Order: sequence, then structure tokens, then C-alpha cells
Amino acid sequence: MTIETVKEKWTNKINEVVLGATKEQGGTRGAAVKIGGESCLPFLFQEGQMPDRPVIAMEVWDVEPKDWPQALRASIGSALKDPADWAKKCVDEYGADLICLMLEGANPESKNYSPAETAATVKKVLKAVKVPLIITGCGDKQKDNLILPECSQATKGENCLFGIATQDNYKTLAASCMADGHSIIAESPIDVNIAKQVNILITDMGFDPAKIVIHPTTGSLGYGMEYTYSIMERARLAALGGDKMLAMPFILFMGSEVWRVKEATVSDKDAPGWGDLAKRGPLWEATTASCLLQAGADCLVMRHPDAVKGVRNIIDRLMN
Repeated sequence: MTIETVKEKWTNKINEVVLGATKEQGGTRGAAVKIGGESCLPFLFQEGQMPDRPVIAMEVWDVEPKDWPQALRASIGSALKDPADWAKKCVDEYGADLICLMLEGANPESKNYSPAETAATVKKVLKAVKVPLIITGCGDKQKDNLILPECSQATKGENCLFGIATQDNYKTLAASCMADGHSIIAESPIDVNIAKQVNILITDMGFDPAKIVIHPTTGSLGYGMEYTYSIMERARLAALGGDKMLAMPFILFMGSEVWRVKEATVSDKDAPGWGDLAKRGPLWEATTASCLLQAGADCLVMRHPDAVKGVRNIIDRLMN
């Protein structure tokens, strides 16, 4: 008896988004990074193609993160004190495909850095590494609308990925990214309909859909990650089925979610049955990342070098 494998036939594919610009393209990056382009569900190569492997970006802050767990801080070391050194270490020693520069210091409740100061930091990091940059604001909407246009202009021609655009705060960032040739992160609160609506609002301004990346938001392993998985799966099925307003690659900021849950932060002394914290935290991050890869993650924003190493090996195996 012959057993025939049932294969899905899709009518659409995910947009391929190019991040970074080389000298020939008007920028200074060593190489551009492509994400997306899939014509099948994750790693089902018998049904379609995944021309671009998922990539890993590592977080870098413009201020030293004092509230990070010691196990995480120790993995980076003294480089945490300088964003340029930190970025260089992530690329040279840990092999990050991209750097995600988070402008946490601009928050009025932190250092309250000015637009000029944040732009100067962005330029410093841009000079320190040759990989493409992801640049996100401080989370304060009013302050982000001041600092991000300045940083966008400071990196004009570099084709960075800027964020975060939301349903009620997207116009200023979208206009800046269009003017300076950058891509944009569109965020939604784990909701397919809102994800689609944000993309529609941004494209209604004349923004190229091929320069939009979806951030569906996520939770850590054990804290709602499976719900994120189901939302991503629904969006990807709709996209491959023909919905062009959901046919954008996914970016997941899962490192920031993992390193605030108790399983990744509580000490061995306070939880003696949970195992070595120095191993437990990176494993929690790597496991969360590996699950989200299966849901369709195209870019993972991570923190711990050991987790990055493990997930890179997982990507290698899945792509083969």
C-alpha cells in the first residue's frame, strides 16, 4: 500500500524585509539581513520555501540595566556600562545577526536623555558594529515621539528597523521612517485583528508593506507563550491564504519577557529544587525562543549569550 503525504497548497507568501544597507546601497553596514519570504508554515520544506533563516538580535541598552538578574549581568560583564562596547561584544563574541538598541535612558523616569543625546548614542553604536540595527524607544509615548525622529534622521540611509508603532501612536514614527528610508515595527496586544488594523493604518499613510515587521507581543514559557503561539499561527495561516495585510515577518522581544519571571530570576537558595540559576535562566530563554520559532518567528530579540548559542544550533538543525 502506497501512503501519500498530504501537502497544503498556499496562494500567498510572507513579505521579505531587508534590514541594513551596505556601502553600495547608501549605508555603512557590512551586509544586509533578510527576514521573511516564507511560502509555507515554519520548517515544512516539503510544502514551500523558507529562503531566509530566522535571525537573532541581541539587546543593548543605552544605560546599564541595574535591575537585570546577576546571572544575566555576569554573562555580559563590564561591557554593560557602554552601549558601543556591549554591541561590539554581542557581534564579535556572541555572533549576533543584528543589534537591538533600546533607548531606555530617554525615559523621564530613568536618565531622561534628550533627543540629541539619544541620537549621539545611536551613532556611536552604529560606528562600533557593522550589522544592521533595530532601534526602539523608551516606552513613554510622548518622549518616543521626540527621540525617534531624531534617531531616524541620524541614521538616514542605514535602513534600520524602528519601533514601536501601535494603534494609537504610529503616525510620527511612520512619517520619520518613510522620510529616512527605514523599516518599522508594528505592535499589537496578541490580537490578530488589531495586528491587521495597525498594518492597514500604517500603509494608508503610503508606507511600503514590505518594510513592516509585526510584533504580536509575547509571554515567557509558562506565562502565556502558548497563547502567543496560537495568535501567530492564525496570522500566518491567514497570510499564506492570501491576506496581504498580515503577510509580514514576525519579531519577538522574548528576552525581556523571560528575564522577569521567577523561574529565570529566583536564586538557588530561595528555590533549591529548581536547579542552578546560571543554567536555568538561559534554558528558559532558549526554550521560549525555540517554541516561538515553530510559530513562525523571523527575528528573535534575546539577552543571554548561552541562550543565543543554543537557539542558533536549533535554527541550524531546523533549517537542515
